[in-house]
Amino acid sequence: MKGLDTFMIYGPYEKTLHLVMDQIVKELSDYNDKIKEKTGDGIYEHLLARVKSEDSMLEKCTRKGVPQTPESALRFMTDSIGLRVITRFRDDIYQIIDYVKTLPGVSVREEKDYIRHAKPNGYRSYHMILDREVPYKDIDGQNPGHYYIEIQLRTIAMDSWASLEHQLKYKKDIKNPELIGQELKRCADELAGCDLSMQTIRNLMREEI
Repeated sequence: MKGLDTFMIYGPYEKTLHLVMDQIVKELSDYNDKIKEKTGDGIYEHLLARVKSEDSMLEKCTRKGVPQTPESALRFMTDSIGLRVITRFRDDIYQIIDYVKTLPGVSVREEKDYIRHAKPNGYRSYHMILDREVPYKDIDGQNPGHYYIEIQLRTIAMDSWASLEHQLKYKKDIKNPELIGQELKRCADELAGCDLSMQTIRNLMREEI
């Protein structure tokens, strides 16, 4: 058991991480409410947020070959704060992305569109790493400070597929892994087709309103 004086992986910045996370969650929640009031439907179905657990961050530092220090966790790593946004429709993902880029203090350090450019195994998702300026001290002693936020955006179909693929990836002694991989890829492509069809149907419905 850790003593009260033990130096944690995030040091004195753990509380700040939660404040930064709560801020962007509120902004997205308020945006969702605004869209729902305007259209009758929210812009996303689910929003999950977490500060990476200490054990997970310690393990990642070890895996990456860096010291287990707050400097490593908050500067070398970019996922101490993580959000996953699940939508019903593909276009909502890109609308949320556009909104996030307008938030005060936000700059995009990295983004990867695995929706339009799926991974070879069929994985689809949109990844963003944000650098956000906030009115709190950061690991470099600056105030305003800068904190990283990692966001993944997926449709419900993409998230269901990714959950299954993740389970199979860590399951031991799988028989016929090549066949399973082929079936997963086929399933991913079919789900992507369904996403496009659902988007088309919604667009047609809205044109008639």
